[in-house]
Amino acid sequence: MKIALLGFGTVGSHFYKLCEGRSDLQITAVLSRRPRPELTCTVTADYDEIVRDPSIDIVVEVMGGIEPARTYVEEAMKAGKQVVTANKDLLAEYGDPLFEIATENKCDLQFEAAVAGAIPIIRPLRQSLAGSQLTEIMGIVNGTTNYILTKMSEEGMGYQEALDMATRLGYAEADPTADVEGYDAGRKIAIMASIAFSSRVTFPQVYTEGITKITAEDIRYAKEFGYVIKLLGITKLTGKGIEVKVHPTLIPDSHPLATVRDSFNAVFVHGQACDDAMFMGRGAGQMPTASAVLGDVIDVMRNIIHGSCGKIGSDSHKKLPVLDVEETKSRFFLRLQVENRAGALANIAGVLGNNDVSIAQMVQKRSHDGIAEIVVITDLVTERHFNDAIRIMEGMSVVREISGIIRVY
Repeated sequence: MKIALLGFGTVGSHFYKLCEGRSDLQITAVLSRRPRPELTCTVTADYDEIVRDPSIDIVVEVMGGIEPARTYVEEAMKAGKQVVTANKDLLAEYGDPLFEIATENKCDLQFEAAVAGAIPIIRPLRQSLAGSQLTEIMGIVNGTTNYILTKMSEEGMGYQEALDMATRLGYAEADPTADVEGYDAGRKIAIMASIAFSSRVTFPQVYTEGITKITAEDIRYAKEFGYVIKLLGITKLTGKGIEVKVHPTLIPDSHPLATVRDSFNAVFVHGQACDDAMFMGRGAGQMPTASAVLGDVIDVMRNIIHGSCGKIGSDSHKKLPVLDVEETKSRFFLRLQVENRAGALANIAGVLGNNDVSIAQMVQKRSHDGIAEIVVITDLVTERHFNDAIRIMEGMSVVREISGIIRVY
């Protein structure tokens, strides 16, 4: 089988290395803006050369971004070529129309590497777990943020110190915004939600909140209450529609996800038939991602040999609503600095109660210079009601500062 490789960055170059020496496939063309004298195949900056070449069976897209990747993928399938992509941005925004083109042209569009690197999660969701009636997916799907939170939790580092170390080690990009603000995880959970619940979820519908406001005090209190803080992508199927969110979360230190450290990723799945299942491994990095791309290529090769390409189209045949985050339910960890005077605690409890926020735990932790620190953990509450209570607290003279708000699993 002959392959054209679109992009020769970190993933593309490692995919090329994995393919070297294989007798069953051959990379015959690489799309690159720069000359690549080290390569023995055709190197071109003109995509038309690739799409018009009838000898190319499979196009592997590892460029990233929306354009021109979207155009290239569409044109490849319209030309009858099979496509493998690792592009989560593209699939989170334009998955359905791309699958329609794939179906129309009897082409494969494979994308295991787009979510969680070498962890096999897309194929199990589409096939092995399809009969389990999945109701929830919860995952650590960004290695950069998990590394940062691990260092903060285990070594007492501040956020910036841990980010700097992640950058030096190559876990974080020069501009880490997509990772630390939850956008990368948001795109991945949108893809998984679309597959798991057979209904289209796009990235703009995902509520995202990053880790930049997590402090050493939050980490310390989490430990004290028996929790670990992780950045989670969470999606649930409810009677009203689909919940889909990314945010820092306090999870019990006994939960399997609490043990996932450093740059490792894990996806925790719950279904009515399968109960709980967890997939864990290297969720990022050049070689793990490249290996997932090659796995898809091998799968496509089998389909070509047996004449079965294009049999699996879009997963999104339902039209379920995606709930606004304000209408979803969560538990909350709330940390306040209040004036240490009679009635302060009662006033805060009253505001929460008046807004249908039930208190599971409420503790005064310390007092200094007339200011007391109050820690509250709520029961399950509609987020709109909790936010209403917070807005009232922000205007209370007794409340000097709302120091932290983190959701609790």
